[in-house]
Amino acid sequence: MEHYNYQDTFKKLYDKSVELYRSGNTDKNSWFDSDELAFIAANGWRVQDFFDYGEDQVHGGVPSYEIAQSIEQARRDYFLHVQKSVSSTNVIEASSLPPKPEAVEGIEWLPRIIQKAIGKLKGELCEEIMYCCGGDRNFLTTHDIHPAEFLRLVWANMDNHQAIVDFVKARSPLVNA
Repeated sequence: MEHYNYQDTFKKLYDKSVELYRSGNTDKNSWFDSDELAFIAANGWRVQDFFDYGEDQVHGGVPSYEIAQSIEQARRDYFLHVQKSVSSTNVIEASSLPPKPEAVEGIEWLPRIIQKAIGKLKGELCEEIMYCCGGDRNFLTTHDIHPAEFLRLVWANMDNHQAIVDFVKARSPLVNA
């Protein structure tokens, strides 16, 4: 695998996903050839991620390519440098996430998005869960936090959720209004 220009190949796969979805092909298992699948796996990504980006881009125009790429770069970095290119066998099911309205220190969705971010970094989200789905995007825009920035915050504080809460409280225009 070439590391220097992996982003170029990521962009081609992202664009391909959007075009395939836009054309009506929703069979994600038909989207990529064996070389593309090997590239996706070697970077710690999932075909489901490309499907989710294609679907959301076609239906709502978000997240942008740049946001998707920065999210997947954080996942790639975690996969290569922390997991040493070894995929986790753990799978986080949607039912195990904190409920959507659950709050910590009055901030709804925060317990849920912390767990989703951990799952994204570790590559453990089941196919029904998308990091940076509509609910996540609402949370992140409301609190003025870039999705990849939140992933890196969680990475740095995986064992210190209070630091994540404190960051969100300090950053949030709602909390500081």
